[in-house]
Amino acid sequence: MNIQEAKEEIAHTLQAYLQKGEDGEYLFPAARQRPILLMGPPGIGKTAIMEQVAAECGVGLVAYTMTHHTRQSAVGLPKIVEKTYGGVPVTVTEYTMSEIIASVYDAMEGSGKREGILFLDEINCVSETLAPTMLQFLQNKTFGSHRLPEGWVVVAAGNPPEFNKSVRDFDVVTLDRVRQINVEANLPVWLDYAREKQLHGAVISYLTVKPDRFYTVERKNGELSFVTARGWEDLSRILQSYETLNVPISEALAAQYLHREETARDFAAYYRLYRKYGTDYGISKLLDGSLTAESCREKATMAAGGSFDERVSVVNLLLEGLQSRLRKYCELDARAVGLHSVLRRFRGLSQPLPEFIVANENALNVKRENHLISREDARRESWILNRLRQMEAVIREKRIHDPEEAFCCMKEQFRLDLSQREASVSAVGRALENAFRFVLDSFGQGQELTLLVTCLTKMPDAQGYLRLHGSEAYLQYADVLLYHRREEALRQACEEFLS
Repeated sequence: MNIQEAKEEIAHTLQAYLQKGEDGEYLFPAARQRPILLMGPPGIGKTAIMEQVAAECGVGLVAYTMTHHTRQSAVGLPKIVEKTYGGVPVTVTEYTMSEIIASVYDAMEGSGKREGILFLDEINCVSETLAPTMLQFLQNKTFGSHRLPEGWVVVAAGNPPEFNKSVRDFDVVTLDRVRQINVEANLPVWLDYAREKQLHGAVISYLTVKPDRFYTVERKNGELSFVTARGWEDLSRILQSYETLNVPISEALAAQYLHREETARDFAAYYRLYRKYGTDYGISKLLDGSLTAESCREKATMAAGGSFDERVSVVNLLLEGLQSRLRKYCELDARAVGLHSVLRRFRGLSQPLPEFIVANENALNVKRENHLISREDARRESWILNRLRQMEAVIREKRIHDPEEAFCCMKEQFRLDLSQREASVSAVGRALENAFRFVLDSFGQGQELTLLVTCLTKMPDAQGYLRLHGSEAYLQYADVLLYHRREEALRQACEEFLS
């Protein structure tokens, strides 16, 4: 199973376990709510999908890496208490609440979410003293005498023994009480994720051309070499930051993330070539339509005569440029929609604008402190509040005191934001048309066009734009691609029938 399929399975399990009847009680018996055990190689995104599932399902998330824990932190510390048994007072040992269980209650109090996921990573690499406690928890959902709150689902993760020397095997009794999902590294799924998260185009392009370099873990002559999905993502982020700062990119940098000498060296060479292609083809000017017709023809001829690596790189450079413009459009669109909503809410109140801004700032701070808002949404709300402050400054500068006149001034300011959004709509539409025209002029309706259409179809930002504004070129060739796929499926079905 790939990581995307595992994510869907966890989401479905969460829905099943948390389903309630008319009386508000959970329908799925707690004793039958088997914890999910994800088993797979390191660095393929097991932790990342937990964050995604929790966010998409609207539940809380508490995550622990179990190798950092001792038996005391999991079970609690011992304390002496007095009790009476058969009329005789005695002293007995009890335990304080488990740090892990306490963290779940803290998360419930802080977020207000009564349901969630407790994620225990590296569960089969715990110390010898903690191992029995963890097995008990997987079987009974209790640490010592403290039970996991109702409404919380347990998901654990571990690495197979070939990836970690300290792995402990689970016994049959434990395995018979969990749902084990074996997860494998899958490049196509990861590439979809990479494009959605806007990872560096050189990483995406390199792995498209050389898929065998995506994931390796091997030990030769006692030395471990490895390359993981996590390594590629972290390398991508540092590349983007270094480029912003104009810091040179070296093979040594790649080797800090790709722990296989051959792959690090090969990627560093490809990265330099990828950046050269970006300069040679003038991708940004090509998408904006600022190149002359003659220059476009020259570059199309150059692309048509390029190697397979070069052709794939060119298409990925186009996609990288499109994604950048699409992300800018989506952000401007979301800001405009959010600001419009806030302005409508303000219009319905009899509250002075400065007080309205302060009240909304306080509300945003509460959401931040209690982790009730994502970073992206928090940044957007912060931008809206800054925009309201700018509007307030304009109103003061113009010495407007009448509320109606002040709101008209705010609407005029809002039109400036709408004009920026409209300019972005036009820029994306122009870039899409230019990208398709260049690919067709360079490669015709070959695999490069298929790559362009397929990747755009899988980009959430692209689909959001296309639903609202469309694109004649995209729709035309998406239909052609769909027709070819149906034709190929029919041909295969006929061959199987006749064979």
